[in-house]
Amino acid sequence: MATKVIVGLGNPGSQYARTPHNVGFEAIDALANRHHCALRRSFRFRARIGKGSIAGHNVLLVKPVAFMNNSGPVVAAIMRKTGTAIQDLTVITDDADLPVGQLRIRARGGSGGHKGMQSLLDHLGQEAFPRIRVGIGRNEYQTDLVTYVLTPLAATAWKEMEPIIQSTADAVDFLLEHGADAAMNAFNKRHV
Repeated sequence: MATKVIVGLGNPGSQYARTPHNVGFEAIDALANRHHCALRRSFRFRARIGKGSIAGHNVLLVKPVAFMNNSGPVVAAIMRKTGTAIQDLTVITDDADLPVGQLRIRARGGSGGHKGMQSLLDHLGQEAFPRIRVGIGRNEYQTDLVTYVLTPLAATAWKEMEPIIQSTADAVDFLLEHGADAAMNAFNKRHV
């Protein structure tokens, strides 16, 4: 049975914990907790990796410890070493162009201007893998998007983000069990 590789994009380091840009990392943590899959530092790859099972599939949960915009080489190395086919990769990332709580699942596509996703596309050389974009919105009170996505959320905002992260983990579980088309139908209209 083919191993499914689930990658959450984010930035390493405690200063980036609970930032809007790190929802991919947070979703991987939620999946690891839900499926009793310990994430450990890999000495072979620049990543924290957990092995487990979801919906009857062997999975690798991956949090690259390279900065988000340099995630591509890490993910490409894992894919090569494990012999994982491109369609068995799923990537979770933030999307400031979606309202907070909106999920957008696609079976393939471009970067949408997301530099972390562009790094993956550049190093994988293909775009035919499912991705889950998590809406983080744009902070109306700041003009600087970079500051917004890299600043930890206040406690009240974090409380609002927690169910979104759990819904993202639900989407991964559903996608692995039913496929990308069914997951798109089930989750793309949903707003947490």
